[in-house]
Amino acid sequence: MRKKSLFILLVIGNMLTVEAQEKKEEKGKNPFFQPYNTPFNVPPFDLIKNEHFKPAILEGIKEHDTEIKAIANSTAAPSFDNTILAMENAGKLLSNVNAVFSNLNSANTNKEIQNIAKEVAPNLSAHRDNIYLNEKLFARVKALWDKKETLGLNLEQAKILDNSYKNFIRSGANLSDSDKGVLRKINGDLSLLSLKYGQNLLAETNKYELVITDKKDLKGLPQGLIDAAATDAKNKGKEGKWVFTLSNSSVMPFLQYSANRKLRQEIWNAYQTRANHDDETDNKENVVQLANLRGQRARLLGFKSHSDYVLEESMAKTPENVNKLLNDLWKPALEIAKQEAIDIKNMMAKDGIKGAVQPYDWRYYTEKIRKQRFDLDEEELKPYFSLENVRNGVFQVTQKLYGVTFTELNNVPKYHEDASVWEVKEADGSHIGIIYMDFHPRDSKRGGAWMTSYRTQETVNGKRLAPVVSIVCNFTKPSGTAPALLTFDEVTTFFHEFGHALHGLLSNVTYKSLAGTSVPRDFVELPSQIMENWAAETEVLKMYAKHYKTGEVIPESLINKLKNAGTFDQGFTTTEYLAASLLDLEYHSQTKDITLDANAFEKAAMKKIGLIDAIIPRYRSTYFNHVFAGGYSSGYYSYIWSGVLDTDAFEVFKTTNLFNPEKAKSFRENVLEKGGTEDPMVLYKRFRGAEPSIEPLLRKRGLDKKETTLKKLKG
Repeated sequence: MRKKSLFILLVIGNMLTVEAQEKKEEKGKNPFFQPYNTPFNVPPFDLIKNEHFKPAILEGIKEHDTEIKAIANSTAAPSFDNTILAMENAGKLLSNVNAVFSNLNSANTNKEIQNIAKEVAPNLSAHRDNIYLNEKLFARVKALWDKKETLGLNLEQAKILDNSYKNFIRSGANLSDSDKGVLRKINGDLSLLSLKYGQNLLAETNKYELVITDKKDLKGLPQGLIDAAATDAKNKGKEGKWVFTLSNSSVMPFLQYSANRKLRQEIWNAYQTRANHDDETDNKENVVQLANLRGQRARLLGFKSHSDYVLEESMAKTPENVNKLLNDLWKPALEIAKQEAIDIKNMMAKDGIKGAVQPYDWRYYTEKIRKQRFDLDEEELKPYFSLENVRNGVFQVTQKLYGVTFTELNNVPKYHEDASVWEVKEADGSHIGIIYMDFHPRDSKRGGAWMTSYRTQETVNGKRLAPVVSIVCNFTKPSGTAPALLTFDEVTTFFHEFGHALHGLLSNVTYKSLAGTSVPRDFVELPSQIMENWAAETEVLKMYAKHYKTGEVIPESLINKLKNAGTFDQGFTTTEYLAASLLDLEYHSQTKDITLDANAFEKAAMKKIGLIDAIIPRYRSTYFNHVFAGGYSSGYYSYIWSGVLDTDAFEVFKTTNLFNPEKAKSFRENVLEKGGTEDPMVLYKRFRGAEPSIEPLLRKRGLDKKETTLKKLKG
């Protein structure tokens, strides 16, 4: 019997040895378990396979959990180094793999990645809860926070201690055991629902095609758009036809130029009813569940609503402050939009069209009015805005402001062939960071434009660890006859996202949790939106707006037309944006569960603010990705809040020198380099010398002739 037991133990031991050896070999093949042996230590995209993600995420969770338990169970008295700094430096494997996985799930996804995301979402949610609901760990953090004034901490150390303490409180550390269980369930459900929402929207966007077979139905469309549609058709096996999609670079110019009202209506209805068809990719129920679960969590944590919870950590501080700004702008914007609708109705009447202005009429007739009133056809502009020239212009502006340079790299792994990679350097040649740029739509990429990071800047042992960032867009593709020619809206989007990239690239802080864009949501848009201002300046346009065929610099006459039309259609633009912002606030300011369905709730919200039928919110409930699958819940207003900041900040350059070296240096040092190390209003006032005024924004949008009571934006 004893021999048999020994034999069994020996067999089990051998099995365990074999299993351990197999795991070791598996790790040896997984690039996440090795140091990145790549230029500038970028992720080894050429080696990473889908099968590597889940094992690396699970192992990363396991390693991070071990590190956290060691901190929490330490018998040494809590200190900044053994608790706060130790937490800051823990979880490197998980951070590395998550950075790659989450970014690919947005920019180059597939069914396998989407399934992995669903599988690991509960693990990641539970892991976060295990950290912030760990009583021993919180006790150590609280012990330090209670005596923070006596610890002799510098500014950044004090900030990450404060952030850490608040993160625990806001994550439920003070809840009872039973309430912690409820919170865990809510967090797990939220993680899966937001994933499902985003995946539904991507599927809905990808599956629709407007296929045109008769050439006469292309009437009014620019040749570049027709060529792109023919290329799309060919790629989809429909040669000899034209395919238009719900990608913004396809649907929006179609709505702007197509003379076929019936087809405009068809593609518009497909666009504005995405994920709203009572089928497997419908998002109505997800919207209400997400809003209600967020509200339940906020109330569990002691807040009136999700908006109160979110805005506590913003510049705005309260929903009341946000609503005041939005409503003060809403009144003049809606008044102008109503006048714009009358102009459109009059133009429609000339075409023999009776009845009310429809949303699918707005862009088409606005373009006709723009051409008539300002002699400006956007198609005149596009030849001067080739993607390459615009990119060079962005680089030139950045170099003139901050002295940095850009060199394309061809020896660095990329996650998709469409992406390009650039090294960013100081004027003296020293390394700043790496930026990936990925510009064109594809089925594996979600819509919109965004900036993200693969590695966040930090300082380790006195040495700056350089960031790796990326900007991802969905710009017009090259056609068979021309390079990618951008609309001016796409030009400003490029400048915008590059401003975010600079915030990440030029970061110069000690701790990664404070680096770059790790700032309140209503401050993060300042670096991006201020960059947009340079795009339309005459001096800057002459630097980069050159005809793609002739090299001719954009003529003064065309620049003047662009400027004269600058506030044109701003009633519509501002109103559709504000409507979406107010819809976001309406969902997330509720103090009890929503019982209406998403369509009914949205309709009631828009009726409450008086939105006219000819305009819908920029994003409707079922495709409001920023809010229901991104990080902007109760935060979509931040673009206009930051708009006050960026127009006020740009006045410094506009009234002195567009490339004022002293002011550029101050903006870099006090905003771009500082990340979240200090209160944002303190940083802004250090640069500007005063609190921001709303007047520059009103002038920029042509709203300054309308009454507004808001004079200062206080933080």
